[in-house]
Amino acid sequence: MANLASSIKRARQETKRRARNRAVKARMRTTVKRAQVAIDAGDMSQANEAVVAAVREIDKAAQKGVIHRNQAARRKSRLMQRLNKGGATS
Repeated sequence: MANLASSIKRARQETKRRARNRAVKARMRTTVKRAQVAIDAGDMSQANEAVVAAVREIDKAAQKGVIHRNQAARRKSRLMQRLNKGGATS
């Protein structure tokens, strides 16, 4: 347990930030998973909407510093590749 006032405050801040970051990351993962399921289902109109929502959440997570901007770019790129590949087969 922290002893100094500054370290006690730092521990308190870390707890709040960790909870906030986990919520952002969970929301991002959920929207990405929904997009992947929609792509696999083959309904391209629904898949496009789901991908747009997922990209928005990925961008928000990167903006808030929850994930690195390069990771955000990689995730978006892979999602778009999957969408384009799924669209070509349908």
